[in-house]
Amino acid sequence: MAADTNAQTRIPLGRSGLSVAPLGWGMWRLAGADVAAARKRIEAALEIGCTLFDTADIYGYGGETGFGAAEELLGRVLRGSPALRERMVLATKAGIVPPVPYDSSAAYLVGACEASLRRLALEQVDLLQVHRPDLLAHPAEVAQAFETLHRQGKIRAAGVSNYSAAQTRALLAHLTLPLASLQPEFSPLAIAPLTDGILDLALETGIAVLAWSPLGQGRLTAGGGDARESAVIAVLDEIAGRSGVSRSAAAYAWVMAHPARPVPLVGTQSPERIREAAGAYRVVLTRAEWYRVLEASRGARMP
Repeated sequence: MAADTNAQTRIPLGRSGLSVAPLGWGMWRLAGADVAAARKRIEAALEIGCTLFDTADIYGYGGETGFGAAEELLGRVLRGSPALRERMVLATKAGIVPPVPYDSSAAYLVGACEASLRRLALEQVDLLQVHRPDLLAHPAEVAQAFETLHRQGKIRAAGVSNYSAAQTRALLAHLTLPLASLQPEFSPLAIAPLTDGILDLALETGIAVLAWSPLGQGRLTAGGGDARESAVIAVLDEIAGRSGVSRSAAAYAWVMAHPARPVPLVGTQSPERIREAAGAYRVVLTRAEWYRVLEASRGARMP
């Protein structure tokens, strides 16, 4: 059982008109590299067929260049190699404002997007997502920001990250622009989207799912965790061994196999391990194997 086993497959981003490959690449740890090293990472992701490149204005915060460091570095790469941009569906996020911590007012989101565009040296990003829900922002405000930016040609599509199903529905009630994406944490260790309504909402509406931290924030590759992590790793290792791929590739394949067609955002910054992720396309999970991973994560058999 594998939903998408080919890098040439394209997954629609909702009804935005955009589509992406089944694996994406995330840049939350891109900041701090030099331009040449950053370009090698981007080229490795393109080499395995990634089209979605996911960044955020908060990525790199606390580093040498502070807020916006990852976007600024990506902008320097794109200025030096502008042809790379043509091969990307480029996504960024806004709304985290240390130490507030969140601001999704219309004025803030519009200004944050404009600041991202300046750092990226671009006139438009393909996808802007609200990074985390601001409980003090009315969803009509968020909708207003998205619609303003879309009308001005500064974004092609809008999405949300870390929203609950109920928060997403509230936004949809005020949004005339189609919502392109949901971005939950989803991995063999972070299984809440299976039961909290997020993946069900994606199946109902056709909104795309972008899965952040598909390796359980690195715990699935580090090993040596608690009993639950060890149990999940043991099943993934069986699948990986049978398929001749790495454990991380088996984990990506597990995420990709759900019928909502989640796109795992590969987070490694090593070109070698980025290329290794392509092994996910060679994994064909049986239904029994997929449920064995889930039961190991649950610590209990399915009811």
